[in-house]
Amino acid sequence: MKTLAAQPNLVEQVRDAILEEIAAGKLAPGERIIQEQIAHALGVSRQPVQQALALLRNQGVLQDAPGRGLLIAPLDPDHVQHMYDMRAAIEGLAAHRAADLGAERAAKAGPALIEAGRKAVAAGSVARMIAADMKFHEFIYGLSGNPLIAPTLETHLTYTQRVMGEVLIRDEKPRDIWNQHEAILAAIAAGDGDRAESLVRSHLIQAASFMIARLRTAGSARAA
Repeated sequence: MKTLAAQPNLVEQVRDAILEEIAAGKLAPGERIIQEQIAHALGVSRQPVQQALALLRNQGVLQDAPGRGLLIAPLDPDHVQHMYDMRAAIEGLAAHRAADLGAERAAKAGPALIEAGRKAVAAGSVARMIAADMKFHEFIYGLSGNPLIAPTLETHLTYTQRVMGEVLIRDEKPRDIWNQHEAILAAIAAGDGDRAESLVRSHLIQAASFMIARLRTAGSARAA
C-alpha cells in the first residue's frame, strides 16, 4: 500500500485503499485485519484506520472475528443477487432521468469514460477496470439530477467493487462490458429515457448472473 497524505477525507482514502487491497485479492476472505499493520503500511495513525474499518464493516465487506477484531467477510451469492436487484431498479431510474436532464453532458463527457474503460480492460488491470466501471455508473447518477441516488447506492457500490475484484482476478480473459456501457450512453445522449432505463436494467441483471455463477463455481472449488 502507498503512503497517504493527511487530508480532510483521510478516512475515505484509507477505506478506499483497504477496499482496493481486498478487491485485488491481496486480502482474502476469512483473513484477519490487523489495524497496526494497515496504519504502518499507509503511513497514518490508527484512528482513521479504525474509522475506515468501521465503515467497511457496516457495508458488509468486513465482519466480526471470533473473539475480537475483524476479518474479511466471505462473499454471499444471495446477497449479491439482492444487491444487484436494488441497483437495477434504482439505476434504471437514474438512467431515465439522465436522458431527460443530462443528454448534452452525456454526449460531451461520456465518450472519455468509455475510452478509459476499454483501456483498462486492454491493460488487464483489475484496479483500473473496477475504477472505470464505478466512474461510469457514478457519472449517470450525476446526470440524473437526483442527489439521493449516489448516497443511496454507496454501500452497494462498495460491495460491488469487492464482488468485481473476486471475479476479475479469477478470469483469465475478463468480460468486456464496455459495449453495453456505450449503448447505455448513446441512449442517454439521444434523450431516450425508456431505452436507457431498459439497457441499464438488462446490463445489471446480466452482470449479476455472470458474477454469481463465478462465485458459486469458486465456492464449489474451494469446498472440494
